[in-house]
Amino acid sequence: MNPGLAAAVAAHLIWGVAGLYWIQVAQVPAVDIVAHRVLWSLLLLVMLLGALGRLRGTLAQFLTLRTFLVIATSAAAQACNWGVFVWAITHDRAAEASLGYFLLPLVNVAVGVLVLRERIDRAQTIAILLAVLGMCMLVADMGGLPLVAISVSISFGIYTLVRKLVHIGAIEGLAMEVAFLAPAAAAWLWLSGGASFGEFGTRADLFLAGAGVITTVPLVLYVAASHRLALTAMGLTFYIGPTCQLLVAIFVFGEPLNPVQLGSFMLVWLGLAVIIADTLRRYRNVRVLRGD
Repeated sequence: MNPGLAAAVAAHLIWGVAGLYWIQVAQVPAVDIVAHRVLWSLLLLVMLLGALGRLRGTLAQFLTLRTFLVIATSAAAQACNWGVFVWAITHDRAAEASLGYFLLPLVNVAVGVLVLRERIDRAQTIAILLAVLGMCMLVADMGGLPLVAISVSISFGIYTLVRKLVHIGAIEGLAMEVAFLAPAAAAWLWLSGGASFGEFGTRADLFLAGAGVITTVPLVLYVAASHRLALTAMGLTFYIGPTCQLLVAIFVFGEPLNPVQLGSFMLVWLGLAVIIADTLRRYRNVRVLRGD
């Protein structure tokens, strides 16, 4: 297998089965988990950037006003995404969280249209309409909005949009984001008496301490893959993550998926299939024109 493709698949597989990791600390409040995720990630990223000789350059970028404001916004969106996802995993809502990530490419299209004034083609319009129909089915079935799915997709959609405003590497960007969140995380650690660290035994403490690894490793793999793969291939590997999340939710966590919920998922999948087919068609046409 191509090394870039292998790295991308590995990154998305880790993200896809991350629920199996976070369920090990289900007794820990989500806000405590996010605090540990921030602090342990910061420690690991500082060590990584120091080893790569990029720590001073990252700090210099962070101290510019524009970068600081952008990172502050993306950090808030990232923290929201982490918190909602961890809460969903530990409260039997993993399937709904996976739906949020399936919706993410469609949310990105909607953000591009509404915020960046981008034009959409017929395939994207059909995909968005199918996703909206799927959401309407869920609303009717649940008697309310699927808040977990919406929160996961919108928070990450905002994160993606904001990060486009500055040209910063993924590793450096994540380091800046957790550095921005670190004072609040440290304050919470102090005010809560350790954010559950030491309350649920050594096993739980080890999983909390490993939060930095489970956060950073897939990102490093993803960055490595992005330098070796075409954007089309990177986009197609994205769906490995939410697919694994859904399979874990159903077959490991035993979450039910009634016919209406399954129907809504199928509409979203159909919309994604339309976009994928259109993307592959365009990619083939470009190769033909180039004579590849």
